[in-house]
Amino acid sequence: MGLHFIVAGVLGLLLGLCRPFNPDNSRLCARLYSLPALCLLRLRVKTEVSSLFGQDRPCVVVANHQSNYDLYVLGRVVPPRTVSIGKKSLKWIPFFGQLYWLAGNVLIDRGNGRQAKQAMLQTTETLQQRDTSIWVFPEGTRNLGKGLLPFKKGAFQMAIAAGVPIIPVCVSTYANRLKINSWSSGKVLIRSLPAIPTLGLTLDDLPQLMERCQQMMRESIEQLDLQLTKA
Repeated sequence: MGLHFIVAGVLGLLLGLCRPFNPDNSRLCARLYSLPALCLLRLRVKTEVSSLFGQDRPCVVVANHQSNYDLYVLGRVVPPRTVSIGKKSLKWIPFFGQLYWLAGNVLIDRGNGRQAKQAMLQTTETLQQRDTSIWVFPEGTRNLGKGLLPFKKGAFQMAIAAGVPIIPVCVSTYANRLKINSWSSGKVLIRSLPAIPTLGLTLDDLPQLMERCQQMMRESIEQLDLQLTKA
């Protein structure tokens, strides 16, 4: 896996250098990391993501964030022309950080309110003018498979400001449940939910929008976990 991480990083960096800041670089790099890793880990992933790939306009994608393995699990379902928001410190990770930047992803300094606000304005312009979607982990950190953490406002503010729909993506609980040393590491289910429209909403609607999205995702994750239990 360490060798794969380096090789995928080098290939992704070359792709980024050949066509820097192309928003579809993220999808291709995600596949570079994901598909070989899932084979190496012997991890089965089943997807139901028609609403994610059926969009004909930009959107904000929100997903639950469990562990660093999300790079491999969710990398399989990143749709075309989709970038993400990440911590500024990511750019210091060899190979990965540089290709992440060249792929057109947005890096923000969470400790600097002014720069973070500027980055949010940039993402609104990306959604409205560049025909590009944005992928966000609204929890802001890994939940380690212990259930959804409280959502941060950023993703929902972006969607309202740009007037684009929100598509929740739910991943079954897998953190701390993978059997890496077994012949089969386990199975993960991914499901995208119907788009939540934001056109016409204002910041006054923000709390209800966040609560609705989190409730939908929590119920869906519980259903996915139950489905795995019965399998």
